[in-house]
Amino acid sequence: MFVDEAKIFVKAGNGGNGCVAFRREKYVPRGGPSGGDGGNGGSIYVEANPNDNTLLRYRYNREFKADRGRHGEGSNCTGHSGEDLILQVPVGTLVFDSETGETIADLATPGKRVLIAHGGRGGRGNQNFAKPWHQAPREHEDGFPGEERHIRFELKLLADVGLVGFPNAGKSTLISVISAARPKIANYPFTTLEPNLGVVNADGLSLGSSARGGHGSELGRTFVVADLPGLIEGAHLGAGLGTRFLRHVMRTRLLVHLNDTSDSNTDDPVHSFEVINGELAAFSESLMEKPMIVVATKLDATTDRSRLEALRDYCKQHSLEFHAISAVTGEGVKELVRAIADTLEKIPRPAEEPVGDGAPSPSDNEEYSASAETSPASVPVDRSARSAPEDENS
Repeated sequence: MFVDEAKIFVKAGNGGNGCVAFRREKYVPRGGPSGGDGGNGGSIYVEANPNDNTLLRYRYNREFKADRGRHGEGSNCTGHSGEDLILQVPVGTLVFDSETGETIADLATPGKRVLIAHGGRGGRGNQNFAKPWHQAPREHEDGFPGEERHIRFELKLLADVGLVGFPNAGKSTLISVISAARPKIANYPFTTLEPNLGVVNADGLSLGSSARGGHGSELGRTFVVADLPGLIEGAHLGAGLGTRFLRHVMRTRLLVHLNDTSDSNTDDPVHSFEVINGELAAFSESLMEKPMIVVATKLDATTDRSRLEALRDYCKQHSLEFHAISAVTGEGVKELVRAIADTLEKIPRPAEEPVGDGAPSPSDNEEYSASAETSPASVPVDRSARSAPEDENS
């Protein structure tokens, strides 16, 4: 099952309480306070995992809590810090704060890890309150609560090329021919109910008598293609499957618009092209700014080519690159694939989108941890360094 949205609740671990204790040992008069500090609570991170392609694991498990820090003990023993919790999500996942709508992180890089909930700091034991004028303190601090948030995940697939068009226009057939993807293919609308990804080797594609599955061993230019469910007129108003899946072409660099010009389809391909463009614009104006290649499909089932030529003339008037193919026989497919690769070479890859202040990078997380004393390794060392002179004075 393909799931591209999820809402969860995260709760970082609470810090452990500081301890009130005094050193009671033979031959050590006036041992002084020896209450240890509480451990820090575990933090929660989100990490982009290239082996995941869906948010299904968060469909039914909606609450995630990190371990709390253990309480401090006598003999200046610091409590054990809670273990951090790492949530794995697919590459391309956007992380939002459900309450404020703030973008916390854009996990567009494999292995990227972002802190989304800080663990609570452990409370101080009574050893930290010893002063020359207050040598037997009974004060201590309770642990601080961990941060809790309502989080929303939104997956945008990472692909170079997006296939768009009316249902049954041949998108799934094309991606099955030019890549190893095997989507469901049938002779009825809305066969594709979820996006499919395929990796295409442009220079190694070899189409023989049977186009399906013909891939050469030569390794050349490669790109990722996303096959999206079909659009119909009024999709932005909820008709058909709606436009929800169009978020997956927001990251693409190139759109390939497929139009069925076969004899079995009586629709005007020029009108169909304009309808789909209208739905793209209704979803986001930025989609209309992307480069586009127009493709007439099902040449093997086209005897009357008057509508195909009308679409070709329309594209020429609007300076749009045009191709005519048959995915079944392989006619024009190789030329189309190499034209896509040539176009992608001219389009620069987009820079990583900036995110809000709530999405610190791993280095930022380390700096925050050091300054806020939330790092399990740094807290006990820093505190002992501060308390040592006081103990000597006392």
